[in-house]
Amino acid sequence: MIDNLESDKVAEATARLLRERGVDKKEIGELVLFLQKDYFPKLTMEECIESVERVLSKREVQNAILTGIQLDLLAEQGKLLSPLQEIVFRDEGLYGCDEVLSLAIVNVYGSIGYTNFGYIDKLKPGILKRLNEKNGKDVHTFLDDIVGALAAAASSRIAHRKQAEKEETDDSDNSQ
Repeated sequence: MIDNLESDKVAEATARLLRERGVDKKEIGELVLFLQKDYFPKLTMEECIESVERVLSKREVQNAILTGIQLDLLAEQGKLLSPLQEIVFRDEGLYGCDEVLSLAIVNVYGSIGYTNFGYIDKLKPGILKRLNEKNGKDVHTFLDDIVGALAAAASSRIAHRKQAEKEETDDSDNSQ
């Protein structure tokens, strides 16, 4: 076991696991654009992906991703204790620990993230629909909520930044 885990190793492991589980930053960026396009019509995909990358750079976010994906993998392998094995494998409706873990990600950029997360979790657009499908083999009980939380947090980050930009513009207009 490593005593002093370097941040770049955690970030690399997080990125690798997301890729291995079929999650692409661009697909998360598409969710961000979906959440924010009505509020910021000039928002670009590049801005959305950059926001996703900033969210992914946070250690607290990486820890939640690593934990959730590990639990999904253990469920796929049948290595969780019963009845948790069956609950996670089936993604039972009354099991809310997957959403609770994802709230650690959502909370990074404030309470607006909760609204974004609830909305996108209910609609399940794009990659979320694919991750939520049950095929009897792949388990994404935690991953679908993690991806939704990443999009919600990146959306919240954009909303905060755009508000700050607006206030800076308003302040400079008032000082003239």
